[in-house]
Parts: sequence; structure tokens; C-alpha cells
Amino acid sequence: MKTILNQLFEQQKLSEQQAYDVLTKIGNGAYNSSQIASFLTVFLMRNISVDELRGFQKALLDLCLKMDFSEFNTIDLCGTGGDGKNTFNISTLTSFVVAGAGYKVAKHGNYGVSSNCGSSNVLEYLGYKFTNDETQLKKQLNDANFCMMHAPLFHPAMATIAPIRAELGVKTFFNMLGPIVNPSFPQNQMVGVFNLELARIYNYLLQDSNKNYKVVHSLDGYDEISLTGKFKLISNNGDNLISPTQIGFEQLNPTSIYGGETIKEAAKIFINVLENKGTKAQQDVVIANSAFAINCFEPNKSIEECKSLALESLLSGNAYKSLKKIIS
Repeated sequence: MKTILNQLFEQQKLSEQQAYDVLTKIGNGAYNSSQIASFLTVFLMRNISVDELRGFQKALLDLCLKMDFSEFNTIDLCGTGGDGKNTFNISTLTSFVVAGAGYKVAKHGNYGVSSNCGSSNVLEYLGYKFTNDETQLKKQLNDANFCMMHAPLFHPAMATIAPIRAELGVKTFFNMLGPIVNPSFPQNQMVGVFNLELARIYNYLLQDSNKNYKVVHSLDGYDEISLTGKFKLISNNGDNLISPTQIGFEQLNPTSIYGGETIKEAAKIFINVLENKGTKAQQDVVIANSAFAINCFEPNKSIEECKSLALESLLSGNAYKSLKKIIS
């Protein structure tokens, strides 16, 4: 690790193989917490390279507990987090709206690190039991069109890193890795990222994955389609800059998508939206994200058609039924 740290401190990049090797050794417990913390903080001070992120990705996927969901056509809806905006659980709600519309969601997620309440926090609070049992997860996909891939159960190599990340309390490159190390290897992907540089890197990685994918970043800093301003959309079909009005929504005030201070408050917003008791702003931002996620499955449908499918899922109660099925 000393050699690697000196190389990084001299502003040098790691090769893909070096990145693979060092993360494999971290996962196998070869380094102490001080060395790992030093390693993590380097990437807070400079951008990560495509080769570095690809090496880290390959290491975690080689070390993970893999799931065979090849009989399903699934999507992962996992943002990077790390935007510091503390929105309500937009990507998790989007997952249930997409599931309620009839599409299979194998969501990768974790407890919040840089926000008050991550996807795992809110689902656990609502009574969902995490599992890495493949048979049980497949049953959830069959019955509810949704299963939660709670990252710690599938990435045992992360056990030594998790407390260090929690102590740091800031985004690290593991925020960048979360969406691209889903152990079930979904065929479709929609991911929100916290800056444009990472959007560009994800595009390079996903181009080689044979997935239908969309990478989104709102220019005012959100790692999702926030409707608070224009957002960048990068997909298999190129990239576009889109305003809320272009897709039929009003521009929102950032305060209208705030997520609350506690898990209890986050869970209340979550259930309110699924019960159609949320605010118009909350509903709009979930429908917008759901429409683009559905479009991954249905590239020949317009966004307007995909919006209609998402709205029907929410208004009919099918999205809420999906949640109730996995909890019961």
C-alpha cells in the first residue's frame, strides 16, 4: 500500500490492473484502517479515471456473491448518492412504480452514508427483510416484480471498509461503484450521478456492458432527475440536455423534494407518495424518473407514453401493492 499511496500522492493514476489488485487486497483484509482511509481520501481530491473505476468494479464483482437472475429481464435503479441534497427516496420509489407497471427491478442499494436515509434504511424501517437467498429473491421478482439487493449481504469484502466509510461520512469512490456492481448483472440500468465527469466515465463503462442504460445528472447537482432545472441524459442513443418543461413538468423548487431529518420522516413521505397522498412535486419527480426507467425496457415508446404507464402504476395502487407483497 505504501507504494500505491506514494504513486497517488505524486498525482499519478493507477492502471486498471493496479486498481483491481489493490481493491482485491483491501477486500481480503490485507491493509489496516489508516491505510484504507488514506487510500479513499485521495479520490476526494481528484477525479477518478475510467481505468481505475473499471479495475475497482471488476475486483468487487469477482469478490461478490453472484445471483443468477438470467430468466428475468431486470433493471437496477441505483443512484450514486453523495450529492448532499438529502432528497426523499426518489430512486426507491421509482423502483416500485416501475415494478407496479409490470417490469422487474433488482435494486442494488445500501444504508445512507452521505444522506440521512438510504434505500436500505427506509425499506428496513418499513419491515422488509434483507436476504441473499437466491430462491427467495426470485420469488419476490415473480410475485412483486421487485427485490432488494442489500449490498453488504452480497459484498462480504466490504465489511472492513463499511465502518471506515461511515466514520468519514463523505462520498467516496464506493458511492461511484454501488450502481455498477449489482451481483445479479441486470440487463437494464438507470443511474443518477453527482457530477458530469462521473456521468462521462459511466458512459464509457456502460458502453461496453451490452445493457440498455441511462445516466442522469441534474445540472444543479442532483444525482437524479430532480425537475429543479435542466438535466443531462446519457444513454445508448447519445446525450441530451433536457429541461422539465420539455417533458411536460413544471420546474420545481428544491425545498419541495426535501427528504426530512429522520428515517421516520423519510418513511412517511415514502408511504404518502405510494398512497397518492404526496405533494404534486413529489409525485412529478417520481413519475419523471420512472418514465425514463421504463423507457430502458421500452425504447420504442415515447417518454409521454412511458409517463402514462408510470402514472397508471402509481394511481392504480399497483406500485404500493408491490411494496406490500415483499413486506408480507
